[in-house]
Amino acid sequence: MSNENALREEICEVGASLYARGYTVGSAGNISARLEDGWLITPTDACLGRLDPAAIAKVSLAGEWVSGDKPSKTLALHRQVYDRNPGVGGVVHTHSTHLVALTLAGVWHEDDILPPLTPYQVMKVGHIPLIAYERPGSPKVAERVAQLANQVRGVMLERLGPVVWESSVSKASYALEELEETARLWLMSHPRPTPLHQAALDELHQAFGVRW
Repeated sequence: MSNENALREEICEVGASLYARGYTVGSAGNISARLEDGWLITPTDACLGRLDPAAIAKVSLAGEWVSGDKPSKTLALHRQVYDRNPGVGGVVHTHSTHLVALTLAGVWHEDDILPPLTPYQVMKVGHIPLIAYERPGSPKVAERVAQLANQVRGVMLERLGPVVWESSVSKASYALEELEETARLWLMSHPRPTPLHQAALDELHQAFGVRW
């Protein structure tokens, strides 16, 4: 199986898994992967739970639609991430319930939508800033992501959902799932839990090289 075919299969498997577990509904969300000669991205208005590998859109390095169904309107946003992160191999965007609910209820800080609550949130996700609401596909969002793309592992689009990037599609989905789980824990805890203290954060840095 060629690398491109393998990536098409991975996108479909990740999409089906996210959809089956309620991380996205209907035709919301999108997934992309880097190729040597461009990108693969899920088609516009496609259901992530019912993706066809052959129908996934292929786009050239020049941004031209090469094959498959019409690419998602978020392609410009994804390209900002890839252009600024040579190590990024996959980007995942969903409309995850608890993360969207967090933006409706009020995030912890605009620069960090959640405090450091769990070690795996610190290790696998890190800082996630909020991007103020703009309509889906707005070029303003892509411009804002361009400013942040090489500083963080993802962003939270107010009222829309997270966009997370990693070295592969699967790893991006794992980070997104960790972020969604942390939002769920935060919203269900009353009173709100205290963040990890500085000594714990220092220990994570010493043991695993991660910084908060």
